[in-house]
Amino acid sequence: MSKLRWGILGTGNIAKQFATGVRASQSGVLAAVGSRAATSAEGFAKQFGVPVALASYDALIQDQSYDALYVSLPNTMHHQWTIAALRAGKHVLCEKPISVTAAEAQEMFDVARHTGRVLVEAFMYRAHPQTIAAIEAIKSGAIGATRLIRTSFCYRTKKIDGNIRFDPSLAGGALMDIGCYCISFSRLFAGGEPTQIQAIGITGAQGVDVSVSAQMRFAGDVLATFTCAMNTQADNAAQICGDEGYLAIPIPWKPLPGKGLVLIERQTPPKQDGGAIARPASERIAVDDARDVYAVEADAFSDAVHGKRPAFVLPAETIGNMFVLDRIRSMIGRA
Repeated sequence: MSKLRWGILGTGNIAKQFATGVRASQSGVLAAVGSRAATSAEGFAKQFGVPVALASYDALIQDQSYDALYVSLPNTMHHQWTIAALRAGKHVLCEKPISVTAAEAQEMFDVARHTGRVLVEAFMYRAHPQTIAAIEAIKSGAIGATRLIRTSFCYRTKKIDGNIRFDPSLAGGALMDIGCYCISFSRLFAGGEPTQIQAIGITGAQGVDVSVSAQMRFAGDVLATFTCAMNTQADNAAQICGDEGYLAIPIPWKPLPGKGLVLIERQTPPKQDGGAIARPASERIAVDDARDVYAVEADAFSDAVHGKRPAFVLPAETIGNMFVLDRIRSMIGRA
């Protein structure tokens, strides 16, 4: 089977990370890149050995040198350019969040269905064996019935000027940038859609949410909590707590090559009045996949294109995530 030929739309940091992953993947090859400026496209092409560099988005969409397009543009541009690529006969891996609203996402998947092309939201952690190992552990009953899901995804940056994450006109903000991961994870392990949502957010000087905390309730009395922020440092870990133990993923969002790890603790929690004593987990599940997380994602997408396995994020999952984002954005005044 020939390798999937990739086009990349946009030349920012995330595009560079994905290009590095494609080069290390087993099933893909870089074929073309497009930017609004020739210098940007040519510089990217030189850095990553891409044979075709084009100086407009339209030119890349119409180019025939590739099979699948990775869309790495700002959030507000995902809808337009994904649909254009699908109608041009390209498969599309679109960066998260796939769109600005659930309605936009629905239209994108409608076009994908009508054109017979594969469209997947680029939550790379979903394709990784570490996440799959955690899913299998939960399904096996390793921690009993799931009761609570806790996640955080935070960072602090001083690079604000010119940063699209701080631009309200581009649907920036912590929730869209990284909170979408926490929502995705919570819905994945709760196994459904939230029945109740409560959220609060803090809006920064630029007019975007710089931090958000939310609670969700799911069927079966499962609760989920998360915090995301662009002005805060946190552990950025995930826990799934059950009635017989808990599962922890120290690095859930970007697992390290060859160092994936899932921890399962089944002992009685240490008593707080006696002082918490550090102890090893009851079980350690090592995930030794040596590939970069974006290489894993590229290979999983290729498998979906070639019908070897389903997409690692299904359309209904993406649309469900967007519905939750819509509701929380409304609650924090960002709709």
